[in-house]
Amino acid sequence: MFALWKATGRPFDVRLVTDLPGELLYWTAILFSNTLGTSLGDFLADDAHLGFGGGALLISALLALVLTARWLNPVSTALLFWIAFVLTRPLGATAGDLFGKPVVKGGLGYGTAGASLIIAAVLLALVVHQARHRRAVPAVHRGM
Repeated sequence: MFALWKATGRPFDVRLVTDLPGELLYWTAILFSNTLGTSLGDFLADDAHLGFGGGALLISALLALVLTARWLNPVSTALLFWIAFVLTRPLGATAGDLFGKPVVKGGLGYGTAGASLIIAAVLLALVVHQARHRRAVPAVHRGM
Protein backbone atom coordinates (compact mmCIF):
# COMPACT_ATOMS: atom_id res chain seq x y z
CA MET A 1 0.00 0.00 0.00
CA PHE A 2 2.79 2.41 0.89
CA ALA A 3 4.62 1.58 -2.35
CA LEU A 4 1.46 2.47 -4.28
CA TRP A 5 1.07 5.64 -2.24
CA LYS A 6 4.70 6.60 -2.95
CA ALA A 7 4.21 5.92 -6.66
CA THR A 8 1.40 8.49 -6.75
CA GLY A 9 3.83 11.19 -5.62
CA ARG A 10 1.52 12.25 -2.81
CA PRO A 11 3.08 13.03 0.58
CA PHE A 12 2.92 10.48 3.42
CA ASP A 13 2.41 13.25 5.97
CA VAL A 14 -1.20 12.93 7.12
CA ARG A 15 -1.38 16.68 7.74
CA LEU A 16 -1.00 17.16 3.98
CA VAL A 17 -3.84 14.82 2.95
CA THR A 18 -6.39 17.30 1.62
CA ASP A 19 -8.13 15.80 -1.43
CA LEU A 20 -10.17 12.72 -2.29
CA PRO A 21 -7.32 10.67 -3.85
CA GLY A 22 -5.17 11.39 -0.78
CA GLU A 23 -8.04 10.44 1.53
CA LEU A 24 -8.54 7.16 -0.33
CA LEU A 25 -4.85 6.31 0.04
CA TYR A 26 -4.92 7.26 3.72
CA TRP A 27 -8.00 5.21 4.60
CA THR A 28 -6.82 2.22 2.57
CA ALA A 29 -3.52 2.32 4.47
CA ILE A 30 -5.49 2.46 7.74
CA LEU A 31 -7.60 -0.53 6.69
CA PHE A 32 -4.55 -2.59 5.72
CA SER A 33 -2.61 -1.67 8.85
CA ASN A 34 -5.50 -2.54 11.15
CA THR A 35 -6.16 -5.87 9.46
CA LEU A 36 -2.52 -6.87 9.15
CA GLY A 37 -1.73 -5.54 12.62
CA THR A 38 -4.31 -7.81 14.18
CA SER A 39 -2.90 -10.73 12.23
CA LEU A 40 0.64 -9.84 13.36
CA GLY A 41 -0.49 -9.81 17.00
CA ASP A 42 -2.07 -13.24 16.58
CA PHE A 43 1.02 -14.53 14.77
CA LEU A 44 3.37 -13.35 17.52
CA ALA A 45 1.23 -14.83 20.26
CA ASP A 46 0.40 -18.14 18.60
CA ASP A 47 2.65 -19.09 15.69
CA ALA A 48 5.84 -17.43 17.00
CA HIS A 49 5.06 -18.92 20.44
CA LEU A 50 5.72 -15.63 22.25
CA GLY A 51 2.37 -15.71 24.02
CA PHE A 52 0.30 -12.60 24.64
CA GLY A 53 2.81 -11.04 27.03
CA GLY A 54 5.81 -11.80 24.83
CA GLY A 55 4.08 -10.36 21.78
CA ALA A 56 3.11 -7.21 23.68
CA LEU A 57 6.67 -6.82 24.97
CA LEU A 58 8.17 -7.25 21.50
CA ILE A 59 5.83 -4.67 19.97
CA SER A 60 6.47 -2.31 22.90
CA ALA A 61 10.21 -2.65 22.33
CA LEU A 62 9.75 -1.85 18.63
CA LEU A 63 7.70 1.22 19.54
CA ALA A 64 10.46 2.27 21.94
CA LEU A 65 12.91 2.03 19.03
CA VAL A 66 10.63 4.26 16.96
CA LEU A 67 10.57 6.78 19.80
CA THR A 68 14.35 6.59 20.13
CA ALA A 69 14.73 7.11 16.37
CA ARG A 70 12.50 10.18 16.64
CA TRP A 71 14.88 11.83 19.11
CA LEU A 72 18.28 10.52 18.01
CA ASN A 73 18.20 10.35 14.21
CA PRO A 74 17.10 12.60 11.39
CA VAL A 75 14.42 10.09 10.32
CA SER A 76 11.28 11.28 8.57
CA THR A 77 8.58 11.97 11.15
CA ALA A 78 5.96 10.86 8.61
CA LEU A 79 7.73 7.49 8.27
CA LEU A 80 8.00 7.12 12.04
CA PHE A 81 4.31 8.03 12.41
CA TRP A 82 3.27 5.26 10.02
CA ILE A 83 5.58 2.70 11.64
CA ALA A 84 4.18 3.56 15.07
CA PHE A 85 0.64 3.56 13.70
CA VAL A 86 1.04 0.08 12.24
CA LEU A 87 2.61 -1.23 15.47
CA THR A 88 -0.17 0.06 17.72
CA ARG A 89 -2.67 -2.44 16.30
CA PRO A 90 -0.74 -5.62 17.22
CA LEU A 91 0.15 -4.02 20.57
CA GLY A 92 -3.53 -3.45 21.29
CA ALA A 93 -4.43 -6.96 20.17
CA THR A 94 -1.75 -8.71 22.24
CA ALA A 95 -2.20 -6.50 25.31
CA GLY A 96 -5.98 -6.91 25.14
CA ASP A 97 -5.58 -10.66 24.89
CA LEU A 98 -3.01 -10.71 27.71
CA PHE A 99 -5.40 -8.98 30.09
CA GLY A 100 -8.64 -10.49 28.81
CA LYS A 101 -8.00 -14.15 28.02
CA PRO A 102 -8.38 -16.80 30.73
CA VAL A 103 -5.29 -17.88 32.62
CA VAL A 104 -5.49 -21.38 31.10
CA LYS A 105 -5.10 -19.79 27.64
CA GLY A 106 -2.11 -17.67 28.66
CA GLY A 107 -3.94 -14.51 29.71
CA LEU A 108 -4.40 -12.83 33.07
CA GLY A 109 -8.13 -13.59 33.23
CA TYR A 110 -9.63 -10.11 33.66
CA GLY A 111 -12.16 -10.66 30.88
CA THR A 112 -13.15 -8.24 28.14
CA ALA A 113 -14.49 -5.55 30.46
CA GLY A 114 -11.49 -5.77 32.78
CA ALA A 115 -9.03 -5.63 29.88
CA SER A 116 -10.86 -2.63 28.44
CA LEU A 117 -10.73 -0.81 31.78
CA ILE A 118 -7.02 -1.55 32.26
CA ILE A 119 -6.08 -0.42 28.76
CA ALA A 120 -8.31 2.67 29.03
CA ALA A 121 -6.63 3.58 32.33
CA VAL A 122 -3.16 3.22 30.80
CA LEU A 123 -4.16 5.33 27.80
CA LEU A 124 -5.72 7.99 30.02
CA ALA A 125 -2.56 8.11 32.16
CA LEU A 126 -0.42 8.54 29.04
CA VAL A 127 -2.67 11.31 27.68
CA VAL A 128 -2.62 13.16 31.02
CA HIS A 129 1.16 12.78 31.24
CA GLN A 130 1.59 14.10 27.69
CA ALA A 131 -0.75 17.04 28.33
CA ARG A 132 1.16 18.00 31.47
CA HIS A 133 4.49 17.63 29.70
CA ARG A 134 3.37 19.82 26.78
CA ARG A 135 2.26 22.58 29.16
CA ALA A 136 5.58 22.41 31.01
CA VAL A 137 7.72 22.69 27.87
CA PRO A 138 7.68 26.07 26.07
CA ALA A 139 6.54 25.97 22.43
CA VAL A 140 10.01 26.93 21.14
CA HIS A 141 11.39 23.71 22.61
CA ARG A 142 8.68 21.58 21.00
CA GLY A 143 9.70 22.58 17.50
CA MET A 144 6.79 24.97 17.03
